[in-house]
Amino acid sequence: MTDPTPDTFRDAPPAGGAAETHFGYRTVPLEEKQSLVDDVFHKVARRYDIMNDLMSGGLHRVWKDALLSKVRPPQSARAFRLLDLAGGTGDVSFRVVEAGGPGTTAVVADINAEMLAVGRERAEKRGLAERVEFAEANAEALPFPDRSFDAVTIAFGIRNVPRIPVALAEMRRVLKPGGRAFVLEFSKVDVPGLDTVYDAYSFRVIPALGRVVAGDAEPYQYLVESIRRFPTAEAFAQLMRAAGFSRVDFMRMTGGVVALHWGFRI
Repeated sequence: MTDPTPDTFRDAPPAGGAAETHFGYRTVPLEEKQSLVDDVFHKVARRYDIMNDLMSGGLHRVWKDALLSKVRPPQSARAFRLLDLAGGTGDVSFRVVEAGGPGTTAVVADINAEMLAVGRERAEKRGLAERVEFAEANAEALPFPDRSFDAVTIAFGIRNVPRIPVALAEMRRVLKPGGRAFVLEFSKVDVPGLDTVYDAYSFRVIPALGRVVAGDAEPYQYLVESIRRFPTAEAFAQLMRAAGFSRVDFMRMTGGVVALHWGFRI
């Protein structure tokens, strides 16, 4: 399948027209994308983590382990505060808090109330409610003070934000000097042959899994399309630099299926 040219960041108004962006392969008015994304995650919230296991063959756990190894929360009682964006079910925050010492805490920020409800339930069950809090928040306008977090993470969520450069600037704003931002996101497969297999699996198998397991194929069709519209790892790294991050770098995993990006606020 031939992918359209990525236009993830086409949020400036064309001459005589309103601002536009994409929703999967559709072009939509910028102001409509967030509600469309919200509807997707409202539908998938209760099956989100089990579908992640099925869609990735469990590899999402390996990718998140790589993220955790980069965050490196302190093992001591020293205070370490994480902000996990678009992390409603709490998966990344739970990993970080459990890996860190008693001074490690996390705030899960997500714009989708249904995803947050799932996360709160899981935090209670895991005995982490005192160390992980949940906040309904828009990544483009975070309700947190400047320089208030030691690390910011977003795993498989940045591609759903309507104005990604705005969200990156907000991530930098809330970081303390010396703090790090980490973005784990799908990328472009760079292994010949694997790209063909990956396309066939993505467009034929994943929506079908969604229909069987979650009762709806449409949200998973969007998620597959949104991956294809996301820029290359090199292009995204440049966006992080443009947002003011220093020492920006990334590493590809699983043949380029995903990339882990990071940058510092100096």
